[in-house]
Amino acid sequence: MNMSAAPGRPKQARAPSGGSAVHEVTSVGATSQYRTLRDIALARSGDKGNRATLSVIALDPKDYPEMERLLSAERVQAHFAGVVQGPVQRYTLPDLAAVHFVMFDALGGGVTRSLALDAHGKTLSAAVLDLPL
Repeated sequence: MNMSAAPGRPKQARAPSGGSAVHEVTSVGATSQYRTLRDIALARSGDKGNRATLSVIALDPKDYPEMERLLSAERVQAHFAGVVQGPVQRYTLPDLAAVHFVMFDALGGGVTRSLALDAHGKTLSAAVLDLPL
């Protein structure tokens, strides 16, 4: 594993490309480990008007129950606080080992109306994968 950090900052392990890892953070003699959603899932998202859609798919179906339990509509809405202004609807898709979300009032008026530099819903899929497990 590649360990890198700026001087005085905790070191974080990075997996070789294509792999997943348990991340290790070291600070003043203490080491803790954590996993993120990125370690067990992939995500796809899109947009239509001022609505964003987000699907999170387990890489291994055995991880789906944990993912389904942790990914509530409320947790996703809280993760995107400041971006998603409206309600979030959640749909479970157990046969696909996926959870799908529809986020309303999520794109600052929509791609063609927003002044944000990147108001596209596709960027939300990368952000959701940072959620800790």
